Amino acid sequence: MINFKRDKNLERVKKNSKWDVVIIGGGATGLGIAVDAASRGYKTLLLEKYDFAKATSSRSTKLVHGGVRYLANGDIKLVYSALRERGLIFKNAPHLAKVQSFIIPCYSFYSKWKYLIGLKIYDWMAGSYRIGASKFLSNEQVVSKLTSIKKTGLKGGIIYYDGQFDDARFAINLAQTASMLDATVLNYCDVNAIHKDENGHVSGISFTDLESEETIEITAKTVINATGIFVDDILKMESPTHKNLVRPSQGTHIVIDKKFLGEDDALMIPETDDGRVLFGVPWHDHILLGTTDTPLDIHTIEPRPLEEEVEFILSTAKTYLNPAPTRKDILSVFAGLRPLAAPKDENSKSTKEISRDHKLITSKSGLITITGGKWTTYRKMAEDTVNKAIEIGKLTDAPCITKTLKIHGYLEDKQEGHWQIYGADADLIKDLAIKNPELNQKIHPKFDYIAAEIVWAVRNEMARRLEDVLARRMRMLFLDAKAAMEAAPVVVHIMANELDQTESWEEEELQQFLALGKHYSYEA
Repeated sequence: MINFKRDKNLERVKKNSKWDVVIIGGGATGLGIAVDAASRGYKTLLLEKYDFAKATSSRSTKLVHGGVRYLANGDIKLVYSALRERGLIFKNAPHLAKVQSFIIPCYSFYSKWKYLIGLKIYDWMAGSYRIGASKFLSNEQVVSKLTSIKKTGLKGGIIYYDGQFDDARFAINLAQTASMLDATVLNYCDVNAIHKDENGHVSGISFTDLESEETIEITAKTVINATGIFVDDILKMESPTHKNLVRPSQGTHIVIDKKFLGEDDALMIPETDDGRVLFGVPWHDHILLGTTDTPLDIHTIEPRPLEEEVEFILSTAKTYLNPAPTRKDILSVFAGLRPLAAPKDENSKSTKEISRDHKLITSKSGLITITGGKWTTYRKMAEDTVNKAIEIGKLTDAPCITKTLKIHGYLEDKQEGHWQIYGADADLIKDLAIKNPELNQKIHPKFDYIAAEIVWAVRNEMARRLEDVLARRMRMLFLDAKAAMEAAPVVVHIMANELDQTESWEEEELQQFLALGKHYSYEA
C-alpha cells in the first residue's frame, strides 16, 4: 500500500526541511502540480489548510468537457485544449470518468440546425480524442430518452457526447498518485508565513499543523500558490499592497431523484432566460441540476446557495420538464466558488467578461501563482506551472510525463454500482468486509455504502473529519443531506475507533457535521 498516512508524512516534513517544490493548496490544481512535480523527480511537498478538494474542486457540475458554452463565446483556444485534456482523463482515469450522452431538446427548426452545426464543430475539434458523433433526434427519440421532457412544441433534439466524473474522488486519487511518486501530501496544514532571503526572493514558508497546533518552518527552491479562490490571501501574505487577481463567481446545484429525467442521458439547456447554460446530469443514481453564475465580492470556504439561485434552477427546469421538481423534491443543495480572473472593469457585474482560462503569474519575489482554469484542464495547468517552477527555482530540467501517467486506482474493467469510483481499490475494501463481517453493514438503507469504506477512508485516504468521509470520500452529503445526517452517528463512531479519538471528539464532530448538514438540506 502507498505511504498515505498523515502522521508519517508529517514526520517526514519535520526531518526534511529543504524542498524543491512547495505547493500551497490541495484542490485540483495543487494536486495536479504535486503529481507533475513528483513525477519529474522533484522533492515535492503539498499543504492544504482544510481537506483535499474541500472548496471549489468538490463542488463542480461533475463534467469533463471542452465547454460548449465557451465555444459559443468564441474561446476556441480553451475548448481545443480542454477537449484534448478530456481525452487524456479518459485514458488515465477510466474508473473515475466516463462518456456521457447529452440531449438538447429543440423547440424550433432553426435551433436544431444551429446547435447541430456548433456541436459538429465541437466534435471535429476533439480530433483523435473524439468520443461520439452529434446527431439529430426525432420527437419520439427525445421523449423516450428524457421521459419528463415537455412535448408541447418539441421539434426533436440533438444528442452529443461529453464526459462526466466524480470530482472529489478524482482529487483523492491525485493525492494518492502524488504520494506513490514520493511527494509528501498533507491536509489540515495552514500556511501562515512566506519567507524571503536577503535579496527579497521567496525562500520558504511556515505552516501550522491544525491538529497539534505545532508550527513548522521549511525552505524551498520554489513556492507555488495554487489556492483557487484564496490566491489573493496568499499574495497579500507575500505583499501587503497586492490588488486582487480573482473575482469569485458562485455556482449552485440542486440534487433530486433520478425519476425527474430518465435512465442514462443528461439534459443540456443551452440558452436559459438570462443566457446561462443549465445541465441535468445523472450522477450516483441521482440527478444534478445546475449551475448558476453569480458574481460575488467575498469568498468563503463554505459558500451558501442564494434563494434566487435555487429559484432560477427550479423555474428553468419547470420550463422543460413535466413533472418538474419543486422545493420539496430537493435532496441536497450546494454552492461552489469559481476562481475567475478579475475583469479590467472593477464595476462590471457580468461574469461573461471573465476568462475561464488559467493564468500563471510570477511575483517579483519569485512566488508562482496559478489561478483560473477548470477541472478538465488540471493536468495542462500543472504542466505549465511546473515548467515555470523549473525556470524560477533553477531546477534540473526534466520532461513532463503526465500525458500517459495512470492515476491511482486505474482500472479499465467496470465495477458494479458505486464500487466503480474506487477502481482497483474496490477489491481491497471488499476484502476488509470479508475479514470482518461487521464492516459489511450498510451505513444507511438508501445507499450501498458500507462500514468498510469508512475504515478504508481513514486508513488509506487521509480522512480526518466526519465531513471528509460523508462529503468527499463518500458523496452522501452532496446527494441526500438528510440521509447523511442520519448516517453520521454510525460513521463518526467508526472513525473515532480508527483514529483512537475520545467520546468528546466524537460528539463534537457529530454536532459540527449536523450543523453543516442543515445548510445542504433545503427546507421548502
